[in-house]
Amino acid sequence: MKYILAHDLGTSGNKATLFAENGKMAGSEVVSYGTHYFNDTWVEQDAEDWWQAVCQSSKNLLASANIDPVDVAAVSFSGQMMGCLCVDKQGNPLRPSIIWADQRAQAQAKQIESHISQWDFYQIVGHRNTASYAIQKLMWIRDNEPEIYAQTYKTLNAKDFIVFRLTGKFYTDFSDGNSNGCYDIKHSRWSEEILSHANIDPDKLPELKPSTFVAGGVTEEAAAMCGLAVGTPVVIGAGDGVTANVGAGSISPGKTYCSMGTSAWITTTSEEPIYDPEMRTVTWAHAIPGLYAPNGTMQYAGGAYSWLKNTICTMETHEATLHGKSPYDYMNDQIAKSSAGSNGIIFLPYMLGERAPRWDPYAKGAFIGLKPETTRGDMLRSVLEGATMNLAIVLEVLRTQVPIDEIMVLGGGAKGAVWRQIMADIYNAKITVPAMLEEAGSMGAAVIGGVGVGLFKDFTAIDRFIEIKSEHLPDPKAVQAYVPAKKHFDECYFALKGVFENMATKT
Repeated sequence: MKYILAHDLGTSGNKATLFAENGKMAGSEVVSYGTHYFNDTWVEQDAEDWWQAVCQSSKNLLASANIDPVDVAAVSFSGQMMGCLCVDKQGNPLRPSIIWADQRAQAQAKQIESHISQWDFYQIVGHRNTASYAIQKLMWIRDNEPEIYAQTYKTLNAKDFIVFRLTGKFYTDFSDGNSNGCYDIKHSRWSEEILSHANIDPDKLPELKPSTFVAGGVTEEAAAMCGLAVGTPVVIGAGDGVTANVGAGSISPGKTYCSMGTSAWITTTSEEPIYDPEMRTVTWAHAIPGLYAPNGTMQYAGGAYSWLKNTICTMETHEATLHGKSPYDYMNDQIAKSSAGSNGIIFLPYMLGERAPRWDPYAKGAFIGLKPETTRGDMLRSVLEGATMNLAIVLEVLRTQVPIDEIMVLGGGAKGAVWRQIMADIYNAKITVPAMLEEAGSMGAAVIGGVGVGLFKDFTAIDRFIEIKSEHLPDPKAVQAYVPAKKHFDECYFALKGVFENMATKT
């Protein structure tokens, strides 16, 4: 039996997972690392911590699963995107990585916008020009740390650095290239126009390759540190946002998944980028060459539900502690007693501002429509409905280009049957739930690795990894009840948009 070792380099740590070629998981190991938050909007990580986490998790996992390293057919990657790690010619980090959450490069984003409009930028990259992307962060380093910029040989994302440490080669894949903010999504190459406007040396960017590209074999030095066999093929993999596409089976047009965590997103697969006239959605380069992954991500979905538990639902939390249950069980019992539309209560889930579909940093959370007859269950239900209705706007943008009638739901928000049914009714789509809710990134990386080394014929191999645990069909009555509710949800946001901005900018 051959195995694939998939590494998922997230924000809080690295998860190493072993999959047998038949799709069965043989074990997993998580090693955490730190994140440095400072100066309000600055967020950095030490790249050496990533490497140590990969080495430790690899050795621990191979030992605990009792797998001979020579039976590992490939190592492959999923990794956090939109980072900027500057390294010298020997691959040594010159400073900590400025990761995806960092927002310091506002002035640099404005520098680009002075040369190219948001719409024209969006047409090239598939994304808006914001401080979140790597090219703006590299511009910040050039402007504020010129000695670092001068020494920089290449800029890398997390998985690209680990690929270098394993093989000695500098590469990135199309999806991580897309997260740099200077990638021409239609032509799969660095955009000369954006690099010119950014005044960035294109030689500082790594060579672009497909996700299935084999960068090389594990070197003797790396093998001694991570426990893999010398020469083990290293497949470069893809950014975490699109490895999850593969892991959720979103490998052909219209195949769609929704991840419901603290933040949440809906992503589909298409043969062409989806350009929304209002730029509410973005398009990523897919892990599968020639395809695209149109997407919309909101800031605070499961986060709003968690806030509800921790603040308003202290009584439910106390009862759950006494009886050894989850507070969400008690909350869901009350939610189930409220009807579709929460008896007229609208909740705006914009507690951290909003990305898709609003792109509004000033937006706030709000309960609207409270009446004397409003019940606790109505308020609780409105929070789940608000998060779902926000994502439904993204879904409708995607549906303008591809038919979507079935959605796989992943993440912590997929655990509750009540919320899953709300999704089915608001999305008016069949909801499917896999047995493993948190493994899409790892499974996607494993399939990419297997295709890369020829262990799998193509990406349909994901079918042997996915086991559907449950399904929810939309209730026609609830679907109709949500038609006016979704209209009111939109109206409430636009009615308060100016108020939110005034609250944030005026004392």
